[in-house]
Amino acid sequence: MKLLVVEDDRETASYIQKGLSESGYTVDRAGEGREGLFLASSGGYDAIVLDRMLPGLDGLAVLGALRAAGIGTPALILSALGSVDDRVKGLRAGGDDYLVKPFAFSELLARIEALLRRGVATAATTTLRVGDLELDLLTRTVRRGGKGIELLPREFRLLEYLMRNSGQVVTRTMLLEHVWDYHFDPQTNVIDVHVSRLRQKIDKNFERPLLQTVRGAGYCLRAPE
Repeated sequence: MKLLVVEDDRETASYIQKGLSESGYTVDRAGEGREGLFLASSGGYDAIVLDRMLPGLDGLAVLGALRAAGIGTPALILSALGSVDDRVKGLRAGGDDYLVKPFAFSELLARIEALLRRGVATAATTTLRVGDLELDLLTRTVRRGGKGIELLPREFRLLEYLMRNSGQVVTRTMLLEHVWDYHFDPQTNVIDVHVSRLRQKIDKNFERPLLQTVRGAGYCLRAPE
């Protein structure tokens, strides 16, 4: 797990970085708001520990810019401002948690662990990935290699089922039951037509195909070796 600590007080930043590193995390540091925003925007962090009162750009402004850019990395705000109004402002600005200084490191660590558990659970239930193909269940969007792919509702359901069973052979009967709600084979080519259309959308113009036909068995969506 990789964390970003944005804190202008060197002693506090060193204390946090040392403790988190000893707890098994990879930790980057930024000493002011603009640097923190730049690093956080580059992605790759599982959570951010963010001081509220920073030189250059304060913590709430950093959070606002990140959320406006669609970056949802969990953020724990650290601040000496501990009134109810201050905490509410921090959470409404996009913070996921708020810890008042001075603090015990054990509490900081426990709060970070809670944020990470929450983030893992959210990702597991809302996003499916196979190779560079990604399906977002909340926004109903599909992307491959960063490129958006437009799917019809039935194609989306078909892809979702194949992704949930990635690496496994999915039979025609399984597709009829779970995607079309048929409990018998009506001797139609509806599956072949939809699979063909889906393959054109997710595999055409990409170097390696993901959707394979398993002769005499069904279909398999598998990431390239």
